Amino acid sequence: MKYVTPDEAYDYFLATLSNRNRIKILNLLLEGQKNVTELTKAVGVDQSTISNNLARLKSCGFVTMKPNGKERIYIINKETTEPLMRLINIHTKKYCIECIKRDKKK
Repeated sequence: MKYVTPDEAYDYFLATLSNRNRIKILNLLLEGQKNVTELTKAVGVDQSTISNNLARLKSCGFVTMKPNGKERIYIINKETTEPLMRLINIHTKKYCIECIKRDKKK
């Protein structure tokens, strides 16, 4: 197995979270578990885009999937991702919105 440096892991982690659709998916899953159809409608992109983003989120441990008949139900990782997303949402509302407003004035 190839050795992965902490920097590579950080880069992959942050790249996963830098995608707007993935952030939307995670915020929707904060509200409760959802299937692909529900996420597709809520995010407003095609199903293949949602599926690709869910695969990335799942491979990184941000979400889990449980089969339910023919559908797949996605659930946020309550141990790590849920508190992380809540913190990100608090931080962006408190600090980043003001930074963006300030930068737009320049």
